[in-house]
Amino acid sequence: MKAVRAARRGFASLALMVILLASCAGLMILKSVVDRIPRQKIPGASIIYVPSGKFLKYATLGYSSLAADLVYLWAIQYYSTYTVVDRFQNLEHIFSIIAELDPRYVDPYEVGALIAAYEARDLDLAYKILDLGLAKNPDQWLFPFEAGHYAQMAKDYETAKRYYEKAARNPGAPEIVKRLYAAASFKTMDLKTAWEMWLEVRDTAADARTRKIADNHLYQVKSAADIGIIRTALAQFRTRYRRLPASLEELERVRILASVPRDLDGRDYLYDPQKGEVSPPSIWWKR
Repeated sequence: MKAVRAARRGFASLALMVILLASCAGLMILKSVVDRIPRQKIPGASIIYVPSGKFLKYATLGYSSLAADLVYLWAIQYYSTYTVVDRFQNLEHIFSIIAELDPRYVDPYEVGALIAAYEARDLDLAYKILDLGLAKNPDQWLFPFEAGHYAQMAKDYETAKRYYEKAARNPGAPEIVKRLYAAASFKTMDLKTAWEMWLEVRDTAADARTRKIADNHLYQVKSAADIGIIRTALAQFRTRYRRLPASLEELERVRILASVPRDLDGRDYLYDPQKGEVSPPSIWWKR
């Protein structure tokens, strides 16, 4: 009797699997037929009805991971069909379904964001998909790292900095993330954060090359901060005396500055008294 019951359970599981696969195949065939209908006959969206992920999770009867695979494979095919002009309308919903069916399935978040960023040209949507990936997988540094990369490519350094910070704070993140976070901080003129991060990179570097790179960036950050201080002092001097100082030391003599800053190597900054311009004595990346 036990053998009969086991056989019946095995048959029932197999039957459910067959029904599920047949249903998915039927939906794909139906979708293929619908796609051949001229678009003007189907006003609105290119997908007539897409159920929620929660509904599908219950409907799959325990085979949600398999369903996630099937929806993902279908999505790749669908979003590479360039004749469907409004295919991006439900992109966020489609990939949220996959996330609901299998939250730890990493690839769809990455591919969904890739489609949003490069095909749909919608960075906000790419960020949403990657944010969903991070919410479902808080131990994955990859999602905020990729969001930071998209923002950096778009020269949105504030957004890049915010995402790189999230990635850098993840215990599993590689060292390169801290360097990108420091670089984005410098781009936004958050010199304090940039200094602290490059200092951490230098002090924890495993090789001389990385230490040298970090040290050069520290030179860049300090130069930017010092030159900002000197320029402010020059503006105050000019307001007070209606001229530029003959040398930077004059800023000390009139007590606008307690002391003129020097670069990371202890050298004086270059000063043009005719133009009032200040520059570091070394090119930071050539040191």
